[in-house]
Amino acid sequence: MREKRRGPPSSQPFSASPLSVDSGLQVGLSSAQVSGVLFYASFLGCRGTEGNVSADYQGIRPKHVKDLITLMILMVIIFLVLLFWENELDEEAMAATLEQLHVDYPQSDIPIRYCNHMIIQRVIKEPNNTCKKEHFFIHERPRNINSVCSSPRRVTCQNHAPSLCFLSEIKFKMTVCKLIEGTRYPACNYHVFATEGFIVVTCDDMGPAKIQRYTE
Repeated sequence: MREKRRGPPSSQPFSASPLSVDSGLQVGLSSAQVSGVLFYASFLGCRGTEGNVSADYQGIRPKHVKDLITLMILMVIIFLVLLFWENELDEEAMAATLEQLHVDYPQSDIPIRYCNHMIIQRVIKEPNNTCKKEHFFIHERPRNINSVCSSPRRVTCQNHAPSLCFLSEIKFKMTVCKLIEGTRYPACNYHVFATEGFIVVTCDDMGPAKIQRYTE
């Protein structure tokens, strides 16, 4: 039997087997998927960074707003304190003798013998050390008494004074003390009478100089 002679190797081009093609395609897709995943991850990372920056920025803004509100509240408190201080200075502008004689605000908490106690405490008496027949204490803020000097109501002063006195436009709460017993100070006994009335004052450049009387 004649042995069949083998010819030279075929010159046809080599065609990749399906396995090699599939393997190459599989490797290529895996690289693309990896690249895509990495790109998407980096994109999400950037978004996350921007989100953190935005969150930090948004976290700072409320803090700044809170600090601003605190500063504004502090400024309002300082303004109110200065305003109150100015009002107190206006009240102190009233002559000490006038306030000592006639102003009791807020009213002292004296349940019994109010007049007897106040007359002795404030040393209310006539120049010759005799008891005053009548005296009154006004239970009103001093600045409201000061405003009487700007009242358009004018009346004749006592003792035929050449200038006109000012009559308050509103009634003030007051306690009237009327002598019922005693002649020499401090042995003076008074009757207490609570009422409301207009006051008549003389004024100078500093405000009320003297409270002349009251009228109901």
